[in-house]
Amino acid sequence: MDEAYVSLTTNDDYAQGALVLGKSLRNTKTTRKLALMVTSGVSKDKRNQLNEVWDVLIDVTLLDSEDKENLVLLSRPELGCTFSKLRAWTLTQFKKCVFLDADTLVLQNVDDLFEREELSAAADVGWPDCFNSGVFVFKPDLNTYNDLLKHAKTHGSFDGGDQGLLNEYFSDWAASNILRHLPFIYNMVSSVTYSYAPAFKRFGLGAKIVHFLGSVKPWHHHYNPESEKVVLTHISNPSQSDLVFVQMWWDLFGVAQKSGIGAGSTGQSSMPQSWQKWQQKREPQTPEDRKTSWERGNPDYTGEDGFDKILNHMSNIMLKNNATAQQTSSVTPSAAGTSSTAGASASAGASSTTQSSKVKPILKDSKK
Repeated sequence: MDEAYVSLTTNDDYAQGALVLGKSLRNTKTTRKLALMVTSGVSKDKRNQLNEVWDVLIDVTLLDSEDKENLVLLSRPELGCTFSKLRAWTLTQFKKCVFLDADTLVLQNVDDLFEREELSAAADVGWPDCFNSGVFVFKPDLNTYNDLLKHAKTHGSFDGGDQGLLNEYFSDWAASNILRHLPFIYNMVSSVTYSYAPAFKRFGLGAKIVHFLGSVKPWHHHYNPESEKVVLTHISNPSQSDLVFVQMWWDLFGVAQKSGIGAGSTGQSSMPQSWQKWQQKREPQTPEDRKTSWERGNPDYTGEDGFDKILNHMSNIMLKNNATAQQTSSVTPSAAGTSSTAGASASAGASSTTQSSKVKPILKDSKK
C-alpha cells in the first residue's frame, strides 16, 4: 500500500489523542495504512498502546521553530514543536498521504481525500484566506522537505507554528485551484459558536472529521467512569457540539483502553453508544424501520417521532381535510338557474357525508 494517513505525537499527552484518532480511522474501515510519527518524548508504555492501533510508528527527531515572540501572540508556546510535522515529507515510502493532527476525530470514511492533490486543505475559521494545517493532503518528497526547511530558516513562520510556515510556502492555495479547497466538513471545529450554530444544525450531521482546536483538548476534561459521562471542566459556556464530540472522544478512548483491540478490529460490537446514536442521526430510519421501532415501544422521541413533529403532522392533515370538505360542500350555480338550489344543497350534504367517511382512513395513517 503506497498511501497512508499520517499523524504526529511528541509527548504522552498528545499520544492519547493519537490513540483515539487511530481507533476512529479503524472504525471507518479505511483501506489505507496508518503511520504515526513519534519523538523521544513518547514513553515506551504509550508506544505499546499506539502499536495496537497504528500500522507503523516512525521515530523522528524533534523540530522546534523556537519563535517565542509569535507563539506568545497565539498564547500557545507549545506549538513550536509542531515544526516536526515537516518530517512528514520525508516519508517517501508512500506516494500520497493525508495528514491529521492528533487532536482530530474521524467520524466517517474519508478515503476519498486521496483523490485530491497537494496541498489540499480546508479554510481556517480564524482567517479563511489561509488553510488550517490540521488536515491536509500531501505528497512526500525530499526536495519539498528541504525547501520547507530553507523557507523556515529564511522567512520563519508568521504564527510561530507549522500553519504559518505552510501557508507561506503554499501561498497560492487561496486562489490558484478551488479543487484544493476541502469542504469544511473535512476539518470541522468541534466548538460551535453563535456565528455558525444554524449552519451546524443544518449541515453538522455531514461532518467527516472533527478538530478540537485550542489549548484545551478532550483528554483534559474530567471523565466519570461510573456514569461514563464527561464533565467539561475547562469550558465556561460549552455548546451542544462540545458535549457531543468530547463525549464521543472519551467513549472511543474507553474502548481503546479497555478492550485491547488490535489494529485490525472494525467490529460494530466495539462501537460505543454515543457513536451508534450519531450514526443513527446521520442515517435516518426508513418508514419500515420507524414502524418497527414504534411497535417495539422505541420511537425516536428526539427526532422524527418528536412530539412537536407529530403535532405538526396531525395539524397539517386536519387543515387539509377541512379545506377538502369546504371545497366539496361549496355550490356552483348551474346553467339551469337558481331553481336547482335545493337539489344542489342536498347534493352538497351528500358530498359532506361522503367526505366524512373519507377522513377516517387518513386519521388512521396519522397513527403510524
